[in-house]
Amino acid sequence: MSSSEVRAGVPGDGAHMQPFMDEVFRAFGRSEQRRWAQTYLWALIHVSGRKTPRRIALASPLPSAAARGLHQFVNVSPWDWVPVRRRLARLVAARTTPLAWTVTELIIPKRGEHSAGVHRRVDTATGRTVNCQRALGLFLVSGTQSYPVDWSLVLGGAWESDRERRRRARIPGTERARTAADHVVRFAAEVTAQPQLPRLPWVLDLTRCEDVAGVLAGLARLRADVVCEVSAEQQVLTGQHAAVVSTVSALMEVRHARQTHVLRGQTPDGRVRAVPVHTHAGAVGLPRPGNAGDAGSRPYRAVERPDPDGRQPARYWLTTLAGRRVEENLRLARSHAAALSATATLVQRFGLLDFEGRSFPGWHHHMTMASAAHVYQHLFGAPGGTAVPADPPRVPTAAPPDPPHAPVAALTSALN
Repeated sequence: MSSSEVRAGVPGDGAHMQPFMDEVFRAFGRSEQRRWAQTYLWALIHVSGRKTPRRIALASPLPSAAARGLHQFVNVSPWDWVPVRRRLARLVAARTTPLAWTVTELIIPKRGEHSAGVHRRVDTATGRTVNCQRALGLFLVSGTQSYPVDWSLVLGGAWESDRERRRRARIPGTERARTAADHVVRFAAEVTAQPQLPRLPWVLDLTRCEDVAGVLAGLARLRADVVCEVSAEQQVLTGQHAAVVSTVSALMEVRHARQTHVLRGQTPDGRVRAVPVHTHAGAVGLPRPGNAGDAGSRPYRAVERPDPDGRQPARYWLTTLAGRRVEENLRLARSHAAALSATATLVQRFGLLDFEGRSFPGWHHHMTMASAAHVYQHLFGAPGGTAVPADPPRVPTAAPPDPPHAPVAALTSALN
């Protein structure tokens, strides 16, 4: 097919995206590869419905020949997603006023058993057993906005030991089975290793985490501050030598050991009412992983927020920010809700769940592009920013070349 035939019906080249593309996709060595990235990014922003290569080519002004090129770009082309995500995080940090890092869990329903990381598990949100992938997303929060900057796929079971299954899914040998808690700590280690990224509190929902102490111990080693929601039954240690074991809810029932703060809250109908919040008067500790009777050296402050209407259970947080006002800690705690909202937007508008391939690198490529589309739209698509071009960029004259060998060896772990 000639160059003019491929470009037919594509009136614009997306020049407004160029500064963003030059910054985020600088690691791409070939201009054609950057063109396909720009085409895919444009399609994720503009095309409605499912964001698959075939659907994109059918529903947009792009020529039908674009479907193969888009498929090659996301599924086959051996580009490394790690530097793209790092540049995305640095761009967000430079153009916003970040407040916190946070992590969300994403359950991706799947059919069959061959997609990388797919397994059967109980969805804690619904109580149903689902066939799915389990992913974790890293977000940088600024004000009410939350920006996705990294992703991790939780592997386990057969994905650790079945070499043929791993080979078919193109899972790198360096990518071993890790718990969700391990992935959270790896996110934090990756952020800490980049001096261009801000050192901010980590706001986490650990209410369903299997290893709360492990997560907090890992963050303590990195000297990261935390504001973490925990379950009512989370064990904490109190007393002069941190020898008394209690649950956080039982701890807060001891009235002489807590302080009460009255905050102002707003009801859905606009009324202002007093909201009591309790904090533990002293420091609490956590059992170290594997040794429930040994308190860690790091002190935490326990915070309890009862439901003002008494209809829902109280919520609890542990934080290292004991010197901050309670209002500031609770404001930071809302960062996780902002990330959940951003995840929903990624699913609804940017095709986060629409990757149809089975490979590990293809999944990471798609998640990276969906994240880039979200960041671009929110940083540059707002009033006063650079407008998203209405016309698609010029389609490259050729699809990205197939790698001469299986690309597994050239790929790195998303957090290495």
